[in-house]
Amino acid sequence: MLLFKTFAALTAALVSLVSAQVSSFADAQLHLEIAPWPPGPGSILVPQQPDDELTAMMAEVDPAHIEATITKLVSFGTRNTMSSQTNATRGIGAARDWIQAQMEGFAATSGGRMTVEVAGFIQEVDGAIIMPTNISNVVATLTGSVDPTRVYLVGGHYDSRNTNNSDFTNDAPGADDDASGVAVVLELARVMATHKPGATLMFAAFAGEEQGLFGSNFLATTLASKGMNIEGMLNNDIVGSSTADDGTTDPFNIRMFTQGLPSTETLAQLQLRATIGAENDSPIRQLGRFVAEVSSNSITQMNVQMDYRQDRYLRGGDHVPFIEQGFPAVRFTEPHENFAHQHQNVRVQDGVQFGDLIEFCDFEFTARVARVNGVALWSLAQAPGTPKGLTMDLSVLTNNSTLKWTDDPLAASYEVVWRASEDPFWTHVIPVGKVSEATILLSKDNAQFGVRAVGANGFKSPAAFQAIAD
Repeated sequence: MLLFKTFAALTAALVSLVSAQVSSFADAQLHLEIAPWPPGPGSILVPQQPDDELTAMMAEVDPAHIEATITKLVSFGTRNTMSSQTNATRGIGAARDWIQAQMEGFAATSGGRMTVEVAGFIQEVDGAIIMPTNISNVVATLTGSVDPTRVYLVGGHYDSRNTNNSDFTNDAPGADDDASGVAVVLELARVMATHKPGATLMFAAFAGEEQGLFGSNFLATTLASKGMNIEGMLNNDIVGSSTADDGTTDPFNIRMFTQGLPSTETLAQLQLRATIGAENDSPIRQLGRFVAEVSSNSITQMNVQMDYRQDRYLRGGDHVPFIEQGFPAVRFTEPHENFAHQHQNVRVQDGVQFGDLIEFCDFEFTARVARVNGVALWSLAQAPGTPKGLTMDLSVLTNNSTLKWTDDPLAASYEVVWRASEDPFWTHVIPVGKVSEATILLSKDNAQFGVRAVGANGFKSPAAFQAIAD
């Protein structure tokens, strides 16, 4: 018995010792500092901040103006694409004319730099379009003072719908979907009309979105046919509410949908993109990275959440036709949707209020979304354009990386940015001066590289990634 007790005590002591060693080893592992990979040159990238002019502009964004715009658009009863085009107080025609008048009022303050156009076409019967219908976009253009041929566009759709997408008679308030997006567009046009962007800005209110993206497709194809240099499109669709269907709120986050693989690339180009690990480095993703970098800050009070897909499941938006024309485009949508307040007849059913009513909108939230768009739009316009013709020198095997690009006379200098291939955002930056070639002492096999242009005013372009050959 004594021997057994002694053995048991010895066993317990050994278990205790082993446990202590394991615990000590685990603690050591928890406190082990692992060096970042890959190691390389450059400083940690710090997001660029708005300058004084941009900060002042964003302070002018007014939730009361947002509310007034949404209220007015809802007052037209229905804005279904096929609703009346001639009634002065009800239907999409009245909404179109009111939006045009607002934009022309903003243009009057611009010193001739802003012009307004209502352009459209007759859409024949197609799906939910059950009769030939005039579809008109209202677009205000603020011409750039430095590089007017480079264009950035912000848009939202002013048509609305209820449960029946072809119902052009009954009410379809469309407060969140998408009077909120139009309110963003109009507020930015109002604020920016009196300023001088470097590049040209377009503020678009689309029609025909609900039945098939007809208005945005018309504008995107028109701009492409004219050879317009559209370097970025920001679509705002359902940005009016911070409250989820379970009643929880998320007022300081906004989703930004950013497609990965370009729709216009050939199979060979897509295969090459996959071979070099550039699935996450399309121009659309570079635009998204730029927006998230410059617009997630104390000026906007918002966090921009990049969502790596074209749009939500079973949905689509006005950015898609621009992507299909080869233009980088992203979509903003509130973080938690309430589907009882979208595409529904106004009614109370089992104690639940259905319908896209203004009472469910959060005007402070939409104003913050407007600032996200405003900071991104103005930062794009004030910077030089995204560098063109970027290539990686693959002529020899080397552990260095040589990048070459076309010099832009409007750029004061350039920066090489890089990140580990698994990182979502650029992490390091290396100033290289006013050059069109740079060799970085870091292997292209260990990192992703981009080049961005820096203006004399300090504004920086989105990064360019190496061209994907035909």
